[in-house]
Amino acid sequence: MLDFTCNMTFEELSGDCSQERMDSVAKALEEVLASALPQGCITVGVYEAAKSLNVDPDNVVLCVLATDDEDVKDVALQIHFTLIQAFCCENDINILRVNNTRRLAQILGGNAAGGGGGGGGNKQAGGEPMDLHCVLVTSPHSTSWKDPALSKVNRFCRESRCMDQWVPIINLPDR
Repeated sequence: MLDFTCNMTFEELSGDCSQERMDSVAKALEEVLASALPQGCITVGVYEAAKSLNVDPDNVVLCVLATDDEDVKDVALQIHFTLIQAFCCENDINILRVNNTRRLAQILGGNAAGGGGGGGGNKQAGGEPMDLHCVLVTSPHSTSWKDPALSKVNRFCRESRCMDQWVPIINLPDR
């Protein structure tokens, strides 16, 4: 269960969205994804994520919705996002929105060859491009996952909700 109590001062609220903080959260998100991938704790794709959320929502620790500028006009994708966001809010799953699917593909594709992420770069086994619009991070079944980077991302999501920003947007800078 998520804790919705907020004990922040005005200075913390107004200064919390600084570029340094956003960069720090983006770096933490990259660390979370990079560490979850080899553990098989990543689900990629809108439909795959919906299936996973339906089967075991308690195991999902983070939902990442990714778009680029051209995706904003995709009505079907926005409807999917709305439904996924509503489900995540109802089930106390933290949500982040990122605006750089190319960088997300680099993060997931660079490590995907060794893990369960999809093989060569950002392509699926059949040569189809991976649907990176929704990425779920799940908790490993065998252990209680205590990742400082995940804690930082979750804290950012919690603090954003306290400021009525239920789906904060993070810029994943190109590297």
